[in-house]
Amino acid sequence: MGRLFGTDGVRGVAGQDMTCELAMDLGRAAATVLTYGRRRRPLVVLGKDTRISSDMLGAALAAGLCSVGADVIDLGVVPTPAVAYLVMKYKADAGVMISASHNPYPFNGIKIFGGEGFKLPDELEDQIERLIGQGRWRLATGDALGQITHCAAAARDYVEHLKSTIPTSLDGLNIVVDCANGSASATAPTLFAELGANAVILSAAPDGVNINQGCGSTHLEALQQYVRTHPGVQAGVAFDGDADRCLFVDADGNVVDGDFIMAVCGLDMLQRGKLRRSTIVGTVLTNLGFAKFCEAQGIKFAATKVGDRYVLEEMELEGYTLGGEQSGHVIFRDFATTGDGQLTALQLLCLLKRCQKPLAELAAVMARLPQVMENVQVSPEGKLEFYNNDAIKAAIREKKELLGDGGRVLVRVSGTEPLIRVMVEGRDESVIRRIAAELALLVKEELG
Repeated sequence: MGRLFGTDGVRGVAGQDMTCELAMDLGRAAATVLTYGRRRRPLVVLGKDTRISSDMLGAALAAGLCSVGADVIDLGVVPTPAVAYLVMKYKADAGVMISASHNPYPFNGIKIFGGEGFKLPDELEDQIERLIGQGRWRLATGDALGQITHCAAAARDYVEHLKSTIPTSLDGLNIVVDCANGSASATAPTLFAELGANAVILSAAPDGVNINQGCGSTHLEALQQYVRTHPGVQAGVAFDGDADRCLFVDADGNVVDGDFIMAVCGLDMLQRGKLRRSTIVGTVLTNLGFAKFCEAQGIKFAATKVGDRYVLEEMELEGYTLGGEQSGHVIFRDFATTGDGQLTALQLLCLLKRCQKPLAELAAVMARLPQVMENVQVSPEGKLEFYNNDAIKAAIREKKELLGDGGRVLVRVSGTEPLIRVMVEGRDESVIRRIAAELALLVKEELG
């Protein structure tokens, strides 16, 4: 069996890979590992997104936690970053989010946060995984069993926190907000209304199976169409299923992704003396155009492995205040311990109002180098075989030599889905599209 934890928790098809038995064991193991050596009764906060399996898996996980003596505060439907914030506010030992983020509704997952609001490091995940394999935990009995309480104030407390991160209202801004029929549906309508924005809310009617379905940050077409056909809209905002990522579209419907968001906000923070050590943290997938922007502005750029947890680790190690991913996971460390889509939206919208400039003009500080992404579906065995496939390795070397210093090739295993991701970047879009297609076909032939 491969490693249980990926780059963003444990994920799989609900009822198939992501079973009630696994959720219960994860609850037992996590409570045991995270509260080892502590005398007092463990307390865990539990949130979930809107997919149909979240109630089932949440109930199983809560049962596992209670069975080893942990008390559970059920937060209901909230964004993932709300769990990271509320675990600290409610002084809990750990926080758990039931969500598969941007994945389609049949998938679900479990993300675990420590008591300080940070995602678990690899070492603790490995301990939890070993404990599940051993099945060694002490079950509680009698009055040592844990209890579940339901918190009606969770979404409200989180919204108040978000509002406190900007110094002004959003009065006068005309925006469109796509909630992906996910967790943002429980908070975004209230948040933007109370901040005074003229916000049209899209995809905020979850039914258990429509999360991320033709909407949200992974499907921007409906948002782009709305913005283009409604004059006066200044920006469109799209979240993913658990609202830990955010993408924008400008008044013409052009995408403003995480790299552009970091460029715009990072430059503003630099000018206001808020960009600690004049550094922004990205990943190996960050567009080369962003690196060139940083060089031109006198900003240092640090690149990590893909995954916002690795971005945050680098930020914590060096004390940086801004980092993120092209996909829209952006971390404003002054306000949060993880990527937060709604927090990101507020920071950029507040800047938009203060500058009184169109979003397209702000985003023009960075020029994006053409970049092509291809996702190839493979089996779990194919993901493991990728690392030892000589034909794929040779083809990657050949394409890198072809592009030289004018581009990049990155082929990697997805940490959240059964995919091999092919990224090619360069100056000539037709050339990189051909290279990406050729590599994707080879991966499919070898591993599909």
